[in-house]
Amino acid sequence: MTDSVFSYSLNEIKQMSEDVLKMAKQNGASAAEAEVSLSVGQSVSVRMGEVENIEYNRDKGVSVTVYFGKQKGHASTSDLSVAALKDTVAAACNIAKYTAQDEFCGLADADLMAATVLELDLYHPWGISVDDAIEIAKTTEQAALNVDKRISNSEGANVSTGSGIFAYSNSHGFTGGYPSSRHGISCSVIAGSDANMQRDYWYSTARAHSDLKSASEIGRIAGERTVRRLNSRKIKTCQVPVLFEAALASGLIGSLIGAISGGNLYRKSSFLLDSLGKQIAAPILNIYEDPHIKKGLASSPFDSEGVATVPRQLVRDGVLQGYVLSSYSARKLGLKTTGNAGGNHNLIVETGTLDFNGLLKEMGTGLVVTELLGHGMNMVTGDYSRGAAGFWVENGVIVHAVEEITIASNLADMLKSIVAIGNDVLVQGSKQVGSILIERMTVACE
Repeated sequence: MTDSVFSYSLNEIKQMSEDVLKMAKQNGASAAEAEVSLSVGQSVSVRMGEVENIEYNRDKGVSVTVYFGKQKGHASTSDLSVAALKDTVAAACNIAKYTAQDEFCGLADADLMAATVLELDLYHPWGISVDDAIEIAKTTEQAALNVDKRISNSEGANVSTGSGIFAYSNSHGFTGGYPSSRHGISCSVIAGSDANMQRDYWYSTARAHSDLKSASEIGRIAGERTVRRLNSRKIKTCQVPVLFEAALASGLIGSLIGAISGGNLYRKSSFLLDSLGKQIAAPILNIYEDPHIKKGLASSPFDSEGVATVPRQLVRDGVLQGYVLSSYSARKLGLKTTGNAGGNHNLIVETGTLDFNGLLKEMGTGLVVTELLGHGMNMVTGDYSRGAAGFWVENGVIVHAVEEITIASNLADMLKSIVAIGNDVLVQGSKQVGSILIERMTVACE
């Protein structure tokens, strides 16, 4: 593939990655892997109708990892000249000679390499001009400001576009690569005055700009989310049901994925050690990983080691079906890689029948969480404590906004006390999940 936005074609960078492997072999390496990547992007920000920033980026790089038996060395460069590539390979080889042997390091197994590179429709460049991007940003911000006269200020609106291309090769004879793109529109505004000021935001991101939410819709949602937080109050410490709106529910799923990921497992720093085949969550929790969704934000035909990705069930009826492993972490655990070197792919959480309002009625009286602060999650014990803001609910109806509170529990208990998962799914990243209702958590005033 050749595209004028990149300095090299896909075939050219594939050849470059293979040339790096030849250099590594000439330097005595028993095995090697290399990745060549190029990226271009543009970002425009406006605030209160005026242009604040116009940024361009054009990056390139090569990284190489060499193995001398069970010794490993790594080096990288942003210079793609032949001389620089030779120097980089030599540096990686020199590093390897001084590293300790690690019986678990090395390339992923040869029989796991992707036989074919699936076409997943990930590349949709957006040739938008700066002037047009500015107009979209202004439209987004103005739509937010128009929501309510109490919106008195803005943190700005942003329109960004980015495209990249990469090629990966290793000594098994595997070479693969493809282009991809990602675009976004976001907006954040401020409402109120003096001591009663609140901010909120909204955004949309997609592989193709045609799949983005409209500028006016993004702005409107940002404005509405900001205004609804005005006149917030504190509440007394209590134990009540807690509803994590969809935008935050993905964080709960992310914490679960972290607990079943190889690095935390082999270091024994996870509260879900030895949980394979065990009940780790309520029976209504089902999580499916699908790396092959067309235009998916976390789709990939192979992982960062060249291992073919495959759709699979991670959690079925609350029972853990599989871990998230690279070849290194899998070897440390005496298991087989799951094709997750570089991270998880599209995680689809099965939804229930209730929309957001239905979840409120199901909850009755309790707390809706719309913002979390801090990083109060202990991966070893599962203890969970976060600063939060949101809304107090009585009889299934939002009564008022709340802030300066802390929500606390243990994630193991939270997963097992999931009461409902809404059908209000947001697609803003690698996890597709609706709002999640937890049966009971401690809510405390700060």
